[in-house]
Amino acid sequence: MTIQQVLLLLLLWIWLPHPCHTEMLFRRTPDLRPKSFGGRASGNDGKAIHRQKRGWMWNQFFLLEEYTGSDYQYVGKLHSDQDKGDGSLKYILSGDGAGTLFIIDEKTGDIHATRRIDREEKAFYTLRAQAINRRTLRPVEPESEFVIKIHDINDNEPTFPEEIYTASVPEMSVVGTSVVQVTATDADDPSYGNSARIIYSILQGQPYFSVEPETGIIRTALPNMNRENREQYQVVIQAKDMGGQMGGLSGTTTVNITLTDVNDNPPRFPQSTIHLRIPESSPVGTAIGSVKATDADTGKNAEVEYRIIDGDGTDMFDIVTQKDTQEGIITVRKPLDYETRRLYTLKVEAENTHVDPRFYYLGPFKDTTIVKISVEDVDEPPVFSRSSYLFEVHEDIELGTIIGTVMARDPDSASSPIRFSLDRHTDLDRIFNIHSGNGSIYTSKPLDREISQWHNLSVIAAEINNPKDTTRVPVYVRILDVNDNAPQFAVFYDTFVCENARAGQLIQTISAVDKDDPLGGQKFFFSLAAVNPNFTVQDNEDNTARILTRRNGFSRHEISTYLLPVVISDNDYPIQSSTGTLTIRVCACDSRGNMQSCSAEALLLPAGLSTGALVAILLCILILLVIVVLFAALKRQRKKEPLILSKEDIRDNIVSYNDEGGGEEDTQAFDIGTLRNPAAIEDKKLRRDIIPETLFVPRRTPSAPDNTDVRDFINQRLKEHDTDPSAPPYDSLATYAYEGNDSIAESLSSLESGTTEGDQNYDYLREWGPRFNKLAEMYGGGESDKDTS
Repeated sequence: MTIQQVLLLLLLWIWLPHPCHTEMLFRRTPDLRPKSFGGRASGNDGKAIHRQKRGWMWNQFFLLEEYTGSDYQYVGKLHSDQDKGDGSLKYILSGDGAGTLFIIDEKTGDIHATRRIDREEKAFYTLRAQAINRRTLRPVEPESEFVIKIHDINDNEPTFPEEIYTASVPEMSVVGTSVVQVTATDADDPSYGNSARIIYSILQGQPYFSVEPETGIIRTALPNMNRENREQYQVVIQAKDMGGQMGGLSGTTTVNITLTDVNDNPPRFPQSTIHLRIPESSPVGTAIGSVKATDADTGKNAEVEYRIIDGDGTDMFDIVTQKDTQEGIITVRKPLDYETRRLYTLKVEAENTHVDPRFYYLGPFKDTTIVKISVEDVDEPPVFSRSSYLFEVHEDIELGTIIGTVMARDPDSASSPIRFSLDRHTDLDRIFNIHSGNGSIYTSKPLDREISQWHNLSVIAAEINNPKDTTRVPVYVRILDVNDNAPQFAVFYDTFVCENARAGQLIQTISAVDKDDPLGGQKFFFSLAAVNPNFTVQDNEDNTARILTRRNGFSRHEISTYLLPVVISDNDYPIQSSTGTLTIRVCACDSRGNMQSCSAEALLLPAGLSTGALVAILLCILILLVIVVLFAALKRQRKKEPLILSKEDIRDNIVSYNDEGGGEEDTQAFDIGTLRNPAAIEDKKLRRDIIPETLFVPRRTPSAPDNTDVRDFINQRLKEHDTDPSAPPYDSLATYAYEGNDSIAESLSSLESGTTEGDQNYDYLREWGPRFNKLAEMYGGGESDKDTS
């Protein structure tokens, strides 16, 4: 029977009248309920039983998943005992999928599924049913809940969570050793039939491995599987549902199994005897060569430890195991000498560090080999008697004094004379020299500990017969101190004394420094070079001293600066001393002794004038300046008479220069109509650097009181412009803003000349200097012509 035939029989079984689709389960409801649902059920005699005043609750409806029919799939029928068949009742369905997945015939109560349902998406649906009066829309039965459960079919094959598994098992494992467990899952219902009952089988990997059908545990199937013969295996496992029967669905997965290593192979030397050579000049620690034992195992199972277990050179050589390469490195333990011994024999053993007791029967996990080491003769360089030399010498020794001697010899049997020399890279100043025959080092320049306390030299020894073969030795020369420097002031002192100082007042604490470094430490003494009536020095006996005053009061008017010589002496032998001079300024101080002024300008101030008085005087001057500025501003705010201009504008625009600005390049213009409003041009100043197109008689305005400061200022600036060769041909006084109503010269603008009665005399322009000659010719010239005519 095929799967299609089975599905068809199941569908026919569903469509036939079946108690599980139409059976209604009743439950008691309170007797006060006015109306009730009636459920049809079959009694023993086959007659319908009607129960009044009792509610109802539907049992589960069952629906087969993955329905493939063309019509809607029938689910079940709702029916109320209040339904008389006259169409007065209306059935309503709500809940999961109501109206979309599940629809109900509101007249008959038949429920249908509108599309295929997948149980794996949702196993059951909970819905609510209710019958209402179609006319009044009132419920005739309380709302009741029922469940539609989806019956499962075998439509899902078993699947593994991983497509490829990776596992490992130790080599040489016994049969039945567990390797790994694989588990497949089936989305079908495990509680319904055998759709989700999985059986495992092995498709590939026999006869090495097997799998348990029920659990999916993979186990070894052959004994003594050796990793050295084969390390990787691929096993394919199948999972089949329906209990593994024919017709069931299946899925597969691949398991890559690796045999892990165990220590079942001992190390082996490829040679029984190994020959090595080394020059006798090789220093201690030099690597002679290496030995290596091979091991078929890997990882820690192949780790080997090397030892020298016997031979006549056990005290002359060492062997060190190199972990990364698993080699035994043989090194020199003591200096070699060809003249003493030329051949050594060693017995070296290699043994596994991690041994598995299960495989002791395979033999001892160690091996030995013989290593023969030949010492080769070389021409050895000279050997110094010491590895380094230290010489101490005082800095005051005479030139040519020997400070020490180095010694070297030729270790070869044929002893060769030695020549000594200094490496000049370690003595660039050539302060020292060395005798080439006996190695004596002597001075060639004076020594100074304060310049350099240590000299690190390098002495070279070479054989006369073989100059290329050399040896070096470090020589350290320490320069011992001699008291040859006098102490001096530690810093530069800026000292002052207050005019109101009293006798015995501290004005400065001084200290000293000395370049020398005596063994007992520095000790300084301070004193005055001569008795001073104004100041004295008091030694604090801690390498500092205090400068004190000896009288009351000092005057800057009499003496502004004092020079005080101070003698500083040390306590070493021979005693060194020096004289340092303190410059002490006389300054004005407040009552607390804080310096206020020491400058020369302060001497010009009246005696007794305090800082507060100076501040008060400055404030008064500032207030007077503010009053003068305000007074001048108020006078300039007076109203000007309105301009009397013709209706026709003389010029299209007027360029205003009312501040110190761009001069000829300042071309910012405004409408001439603005000039007609005196208030708008109160502060505007007219240009003086352009020849007027039409001459007007200027209006006479009352002259302002003579202002000496302003006149001097203007005259000074006029003189500067008169002597300036780069000035334009027409002068401009716009930068000064004094040519307005209050100016002595009054206004020079031709714009207001029309408002003035009578002619204007411009002869005064000739008195203003050469810069105004052009204006004088333009304006004064016309009147001259009139007069001559």
